[in-house]
Amino acid sequence: MARLADYFVLVGYDPGKRGSGDGQGQILQRFPEKDWEDNPFPQGIELFCQPSGWQLFTERNPPTFFVAVLTDINSERHYCACFTFWEAVESAQPQSHPRNGEEEEEEPSSPVQPAQLFAPKSLVLVSRLDHAEVFRNSLGLIYTIYVDGLSVSLENVIGNLLTCTIPITGGAQRTISLGAGDRQVIQTPINDSLPVSSCSVALLFRQLGITNVLYLFCAALTEHKILFLSSSYQRLTDACRALLALMFPLKYSFTYVPILPAQLLEVLSTPTPFIIGVHSIFQSETQELLDVVIADLDGGTVNVPECVHISLLPEPLLQQTREALSMVLDPELEVADLAFPPSTISASSLKMQDKEIRAVFLRLFAQLLQGYRWCLHIIRIHPEPVIRFHKAAFLGQRGLTEDDFLTKVLEGMAFAGFVTERGAPYRSIDLFDELVAYEVKRMRAEEGNKQKILRHIKELAEKLYKNENPYPAVTMHKVQKPTEGCHLRLHQKPFPRLDEGMVQWIIDQATAKLQTAPPAVKAEKKCMVPSGPPIAAIMDRNGNALANSARRLEVVRNCISYVFENKMLEAKKLFPAVLRAMKGRAARHCLTQELNLHVQQNRAVLDHQQFDFIIRMMNCCLQDCTAMDEHGIAAALLPLVTAFCRKLSPGITQFAYSCVQEHVVWTNIQFWEAMFYCDVQNHIRALYLDNNEENHTDEESTEGPQEAKSALEIASEQLRLWPTMSREKQQELIQKEESTVFSQAIHYANRMSYLLLPLDTSKNRLLRSSGLGDVESVSNSFVTNSIAGSVAESYDTESGFEDAESSDVANYVVRFINRFVDKVCTESGVTNEHLKGLHVMIPDIVQMHIETLDAVHRESKRLPPIQKPKLLRPNLLVGEECVMEGLRVYLMPDGREEAAGGNIGGPPLLPAEGAIFLTTYRIIFKGTPTDPLVGEQVVIRSFPIASLTKEKKINVQAQVDQFIQEGLQLRSCTFQLLKIAFDEEVASDSAEIFRKHLHKLRYPQHVRGTFAFTVGQSPKQAMQPKAKEKNPSLRTLSKNLVKNAKKTIGRQYVTRKKYTPPMWEQRSSQHFPEDNEDEISVSEEMDRSTLTPTTTIKPSDKMTINHLVERACCRDYQRLGLGTLSSSLTRSKNEPFRISTVNRMYAICRSYPGLLIVPQSIQDNTIQRISRCYRQNRFPVVCWRNSRTKAVLLRSGGLHGKGVVGLFKSQNAPTAGPSQTDSTSLEQEKYLQAVVNSMPHYADAGGRNTLSGFTSAHMSSSDFSDKRQPKLGSLMKQVMGGKDEGPGSVSRGGKWGSIRASGRMSSYALNMEIGSRLAGKDLLGTQHNGTPAEASFLRQHRASLYIIGDKSQLKGVKPDPLQHWEVVPIEVFDVRQVKASFKKLMKACVPGCPSTDPSVAYLRSLEESEWLSQIHKILQISVLVVELLDTGSSVLVSLEDGWDITTQVVSLVQLLSDPYYRTLEGFRLLVEKEWLSFGHRFSHRGAQTLAGQSSGFAPIFLQFLDCVHQIHLQFPMEFEFSQYYLKFLSYHYISNRFRTFLLDSDYERIELGLLYEEKGERKSQQVYKSIWDYIERLNKKAPVFFNYMYAPEDGEVLRPYSNISNLKVWDYYTEETLSEGPSYDWELAQGQPEHVEEADRQDTGAPQTKRKIIWPCYDNRSRVEPDAISKLLEELQNLEMELGQVPERWKDTWDKVKASQRSEARQEGSRTPSSLLMSSGLSHHRRSLGVYLQESGVGSTLNLSLDSDTSSTSTPSSGKQGGRRSTSTLYSQFQMSESENRSYEGSLYKKGAFMKPWKPRWFVLDKTKHQLRYYDSRMDTECKGVIDLAEVESITPGTPTMGAPKTVDEKAFFDLKTTKRVYNFCAQDVQLAQQWIDRIQSCLSDA
Repeated sequence: MARLADYFVLVGYDPGKRGSGDGQGQILQRFPEKDWEDNPFPQGIELFCQPSGWQLFTERNPPTFFVAVLTDINSERHYCACFTFWEAVESAQPQSHPRNGEEEEEEPSSPVQPAQLFAPKSLVLVSRLDHAEVFRNSLGLIYTIYVDGLSVSLENVIGNLLTCTIPITGGAQRTISLGAGDRQVIQTPINDSLPVSSCSVALLFRQLGITNVLYLFCAALTEHKILFLSSSYQRLTDACRALLALMFPLKYSFTYVPILPAQLLEVLSTPTPFIIGVHSIFQSETQELLDVVIADLDGGTVNVPECVHISLLPEPLLQQTREALSMVLDPELEVADLAFPPSTISASSLKMQDKEIRAVFLRLFAQLLQGYRWCLHIIRIHPEPVIRFHKAAFLGQRGLTEDDFLTKVLEGMAFAGFVTERGAPYRSIDLFDELVAYEVKRMRAEEGNKQKILRHIKELAEKLYKNENPYPAVTMHKVQKPTEGCHLRLHQKPFPRLDEGMVQWIIDQATAKLQTAPPAVKAEKKCMVPSGPPIAAIMDRNGNALANSARRLEVVRNCISYVFENKMLEAKKLFPAVLRAMKGRAARHCLTQELNLHVQQNRAVLDHQQFDFIIRMMNCCLQDCTAMDEHGIAAALLPLVTAFCRKLSPGITQFAYSCVQEHVVWTNIQFWEAMFYCDVQNHIRALYLDNNEENHTDEESTEGPQEAKSALEIASEQLRLWPTMSREKQQELIQKEESTVFSQAIHYANRMSYLLLPLDTSKNRLLRSSGLGDVESVSNSFVTNSIAGSVAESYDTESGFEDAESSDVANYVVRFINRFVDKVCTESGVTNEHLKGLHVMIPDIVQMHIETLDAVHRESKRLPPIQKPKLLRPNLLVGEECVMEGLRVYLMPDGREEAAGGNIGGPPLLPAEGAIFLTTYRIIFKGTPTDPLVGEQVVIRSFPIASLTKEKKINVQAQVDQFIQEGLQLRSCTFQLLKIAFDEEVASDSAEIFRKHLHKLRYPQHVRGTFAFTVGQSPKQAMQPKAKEKNPSLRTLSKNLVKNAKKTIGRQYVTRKKYTPPMWEQRSSQHFPEDNEDEISVSEEMDRSTLTPTTTIKPSDKMTINHLVERACCRDYQRLGLGTLSSSLTRSKNEPFRISTVNRMYAICRSYPGLLIVPQSIQDNTIQRISRCYRQNRFPVVCWRNSRTKAVLLRSGGLHGKGVVGLFKSQNAPTAGPSQTDSTSLEQEKYLQAVVNSMPHYADAGGRNTLSGFTSAHMSSSDFSDKRQPKLGSLMKQVMGGKDEGPGSVSRGGKWGSIRASGRMSSYALNMEIGSRLAGKDLLGTQHNGTPAEASFLRQHRASLYIIGDKSQLKGVKPDPLQHWEVVPIEVFDVRQVKASFKKLMKACVPGCPSTDPSVAYLRSLEESEWLSQIHKILQISVLVVELLDTGSSVLVSLEDGWDITTQVVSLVQLLSDPYYRTLEGFRLLVEKEWLSFGHRFSHRGAQTLAGQSSGFAPIFLQFLDCVHQIHLQFPMEFEFSQYYLKFLSYHYISNRFRTFLLDSDYERIELGLLYEEKGERKSQQVYKSIWDYIERLNKKAPVFFNYMYAPEDGEVLRPYSNISNLKVWDYYTEETLSEGPSYDWELAQGQPEHVEEADRQDTGAPQTKRKIIWPCYDNRSRVEPDAISKLLEELQNLEMELGQVPERWKDTWDKVKASQRSEARQEGSRTPSSLLMSSGLSHHRRSLGVYLQESGVGSTLNLSLDSDTSSTSTPSSGKQGGRRSTSTLYSQFQMSESENRSYEGSLYKKGAFMKPWKPRWFVLDKTKHQLRYYDSRMDTECKGVIDLAEVESITPGTPTMGAPKTVDEKAFFDLKTTKRVYNFCAQDVQLAQQWIDRIQSCLSDA
């Protein structure tokens, strides 16, 4: 029972006190006067009666009523019902009118009498019960008695009111009367734990709306500050009450003031959360509150400030709640759209609606907190239960760890109260307990079914309503109300003073009566609280997420069983999958369970590898755990990490915990608390279970499985029994529980020290990332009085251990454990003695553990490191040697996506772990991918050291779990990038040594240091540091060089003995191998130019000429008919050109070849003079002649500007004085004129030869020229590019020689004019500069010689009408631009790191590199020159120094114009002639030595090869060589593997003795020093360099498109093969496949499969799937091998196939599809778009056994007669036999093999193929046999043998001796025989 009202108070206006303008109230009377013992009188009631302040009013207001709520210090709420009315103020006290600023003394003198004023007076009831209506009625009754003057004693009524007692709960109904003829019925709620809300909740929703209320609800639960505003006090109280009712079953435990008085407004700036109501007149004061959510009830708004973030309910609950609320509040919404809405639907009454809304929120809480009882830990049962909630586990099981709202709610005070109040296992239960236990399943089932949800809500609402109104029918209130308007009566007496004594007497009597009455014991119905279904059962809907994990769990289980069965390889394969699976919770649980099983089977002692696996799994498992450990993973692992161990040495064991300490979870005190409580609960449960079993052994059979009882059930059972136990029994149980907790505390102190003390305690690595310093703030401890602090300090100071190293870590750990122990022990009621004991023990525990750890640490250091994969040795070439043994590194992925898995998919081959090797030739990485799924593959990436362009240090994180390591990024111009991270075992000085060696090898002192020279020597020598040597005098040096050169040229000279400085021998420390017979020493400081001696070589002419004749150029000149050597000696005047030997000693031009083609009429001494006008003395020489138009192509360096020659003195130019003499210029003109004169049509009168006639004559022959390219004029315009320079840019500059010209013309005008003249148009009118264009009138015909020069050189040259040449100024890019462009191209094709948007980035960077536009430019110029030559004009290309772009253009022109250069042999010749002989500076441009280091790499030759590749793509049938051939050259011209592309000119090569050393016996067999020999041999073995589509058209001139849109990025730049590295070192690439097969064979267990998986960027496509032809050839060879025949050369086979194909085609008369490929008659269109065969690349693994160089079918030789054009080219036997390649043919008798007769045969000598073929008769197409001239050793006159033709002269017989046999021949007569012998002989000498 409880008092209805505790105090009755009368509060009035206090006239005496005035505040700041407001009056104050005072308590006039209070009853009872003494405070009740159980309920002291609340302070500050006078403030709450007038919350807006005490003021006087000028008129009477009607009485008001509201209820304020006060909270006392024990957080008990007191309800103050205030009834206020107004009374007139007696005028006798005028000062009561508050006038601001007036002092009291002045008042009486105030003459004005104030108007009548009214002061408020309040009747207040203070009660702990919230029966607002009863209070309103009772106070109203008292007012009525007073105002209407009823004859009832007020004291009596008040006395009765204060003594009325009513039951608190239980649904009783009590009728009360206050003794004034009134009657009231009070209904108490059935269950007082459910709040009473009448209609307040429904009203709140009406005022604010659904969303706003939900915001407020969430804000209140997540502890935000909430302020209500309204102009009605009653509404404020209602709103606050409604909000609290919604929060049920949580109770609000912060400041709660529904009506805040004005004087207390500063409370709003309190830092703690609150719910406060304030009258809206104070709205302005609330504006500056920044963190308060303000709800305006009158306006219906909720204002959330910007800085406040309210976490809303988790979805889908939020949506469901909204829907349910709208169904309740707005039932018409559902049917609003129906055509015939049902009439019945309408909202429930307000009271019912109120309960329905509360039902929705009750359901919401049941869903939010479902299963909460499964996360309660009961730590003590007796003397009273202590319960903790495992928050992390709850969130984890609910899958809401990320959810902000629930996390905040669980951390909040309200929830802490909820656990304390509802955690108890044995208590009375209410609606919420039932709902959460029994209805959750139903709610889950009904989800989404609106009708059922609504039905459930209505059921709950009924219960809530029933709780508030147990007897709805009876409401028989009878209370008198005052008469209407009575408050306006004028002469109202003031409220009388009441008689205290009388009231007190009534109260006393009632109290006495209560004491004699028996105490009304409320029978509490206690019972065991049902737990409801466990969360796991509820959360099934996440099933789909777990479904696919069954396979993963299988993987985890298998992997663990493999580990324990010691099948490490299997385990390793599964391991990555396990690590990936660990991302899922199920897999982690599975891991802990599996490991647990193994511990139980006593398999906890592991060997090192097993231990390592288990540790890695545990670490992976823990790394995804948060510090909260919401899934209980760390908790499950905790017992395991102290179980698994390995023996390090006798007596020393390392446990797993020492390796899994790196995780935040171990440093989170809340985790340890939860773990501790969980264990304590288990132990206490066990304690009582054992007791039960002792007592009930006999009943066990009947009771069934009682072990299944949860701890809470046991606890409730114990609590039920507790009152019935004896005192001793109770004490005993308390004792047992306490010691259980205590023993666990000791256990945990140990465990914590295990996981907190690092293995190496000397390192202070304990304070990890989680900010452990402030653990106090982390812990949600309620403990304040800690002993730990003091004890820990005393430990620090008085500690016996002064071990400086470990004490800081130890102290830290001790403090941490102390803090933990303090907290848990205080909470779980451990006695103080025990606690002190613990504090003493902890330092000892820690210290002992440190000692054991030291031993373990010592031993574990001795362990061999984990087995890293064996280093794989790379295969090396013959003569290639390792300079540095492998350094263990990781190869990291770079910007190329393919290897790392990328968007193509496929396994990540990178990162790979292996080693980097440095050999004399290459840098090689070889290793295996770190991803074990591809762990059996081998990854190789390598490039030649010579191609290294950039090396920079980088820092990389090689593996996820490792630290950042130093690494290197090495970039090569073979388009390769090695991004490596050194393994931690590699010391940084090893890495430095590696870099130094690399640098030395990359930039040797001299060319002799490069691999091509040092191959086969031991590298050690090359690596030794040089002794310091002074710079030897230049003379000595040059002497040595010259001496060397002379020796190699092969004659002994007697030289005068010169004085040699004595130190020379001692100084020189570098000995070259004997091979070179002389020592050369070049010191580092020397400039490059000093390498060329100043003397010139003068051996006898004869020797040199012999050597020179053998050079490529010379063979080519003979082929082109540009003069043979014999003609140059016996000058036949009719030839326009001659071969001059003027440069044979390289005296005139160091960078030209020894033999040059010059006009016949020019004398050698003139040449000497002319050469001075040109840069580097490179005067114009002829390099090619068009066999049809007889136009010639010349090349030269650019001209020296006049007077500037001094600056350009080339390194070997004899100084020509400051300016050129006139004679020189005249000679220069004479020279050009001689060239012009050489052209056959020059003799015609100039005027006749107009362009149009010319075109008709010459251009008609090329029928497709119009299809392919624009006409010449426009070509010319394109090339000269008027775009770049505006029309007005008149540029001045030196003039070209003295081509007689005056007046400066704008170069633009010049361009225009030349262009249009070429196009055959007249330029009428005047030109830009106003001069009439006479030139164009005078000469309408085409010039005989065009000089293509650089715009900048030719500024201001005026075309001269009398000359026959014309200048075409063009703009070209210089070498600097090529370098820059190439750098960008490399970065684009092989980026260093992945870009954000790969597709765009690649194409954009490709465009920015401008590489393709340079190629476009080169092709464009070349096509122009080809057109000019083809139309009969000669062209002189004179750009830059004549050795870069000039070479590119000249070579391309020849390639496009002359089919011969498109054969394997011809291309070789072209490169040897134009690039090598004419001095392209390979060493300099490739930066091959130290001197070239600064200049950097300029890929001029590569650019040329790229151009050839572009042409090859457009004309796939015109080239005998394949794309692979071009790639091969691109790779090896910078690789330094061959000597071919070393040095800068023939002169330098002779000096080093390179050119002629191959002759004679010294020819070395094992290493090919020349790339050409290598290609030739390789080509015999396998058709890699051969293009099967080769079917040339006769004499076709190619005109490729050069627009950028027609150009392709060369795949050489982008492709790679990781399985074997670059495929251009053929021997290495070939070795691979066989090993693999052997490996496969051994493993017979694995299923054999024929399938091949081809991975992008890993496999060599062309080898794994060769193209059809290679494949067939290969199969043929294999068959031949099997049949035991000597396999035929692939070339022979191919030729046979083509020949037979041709004959078939002829028989059928029509082409079969298969013959299309071979035939050459395809229309031109088809050809240019040709069928692309997959380029055979390295593809065919043809016959690796063919090492024997027995026959060399395919070494053709170009021994063509002088004037004959090489129209037909190699292997074209499939045109009609007449057009076959027949240099000479005729009939000869041939003696058959042994015992065979002589037979006449038709013989054909084929110079191109270098063979002698024979047929049965002249008409025969089937070749009967071939004699390869390469194998011919000698031709001797023969003797007739038996059976020879009788009629023939003896001298007509001759024998041909080859390596295999001797052939006997006989001709018709002696002359014929002599002719044959000569022909064959000449073929042989050409070879």
